[in-house]
Amino acid sequence: MSNTQTSSAGFGRIWPWLLWALVIIGVDQITKQIILAHYQLGDWTPITSFFNIVRAHNTGAAFSFLADGSGWQRWLFVGIGVVATVLIVWQLRKNPNEKMFCLSLSSILGGAIGNVVDRLQHGYVVDFLDFFWGRSHFPAFNVADMAITLGAVLLILDEILRARRAKNQA
Repeated sequence: MSNTQTSSAGFGRIWPWLLWALVIIGVDQITKQIILAHYQLGDWTPITSFFNIVRAHNTGAAFSFLADGSGWQRWLFVGIGVVATVLIVWQLRKNPNEKMFCLSLSSILGGAIGNVVDRLQHGYVVDFLDFFWGRSHFPAFNVADMAITLGAVLLILDEILRARRAKNQA
């Protein structure tokens, strides 16, 4: 097989994983557009005794890390997202038959791109899911953040299972 045919075959096998990432990006962006259309910054709607829908803007990373920066962090996080995208697509091409590994990476990919789109469009990430206990609020998050978290958990689980299989084969 020529390098071109091998390259095409590699991308052909990762299309289901890229499609999953696109679904995450789509759901993430649609939900954020709904929030932007119906809520002003800081508006909230109580849903349960422990959950609100809220409009929040996060210029930082997870848990508002570096949110107090003067704007440089926007480009840092966009750059990290671009590098992560390249590395994840490379890993998907390299391991397209490792189902849990690819599901985890494609979930992270979709979430990362969803948040990069926000940073490029708005300069911040739109968050809207607000869980709390009493007066203590967990930082608001969004669909992209859920996908990244799911991907991280699956990646850890995949590695644990991989280590167990290796131990049992030894």
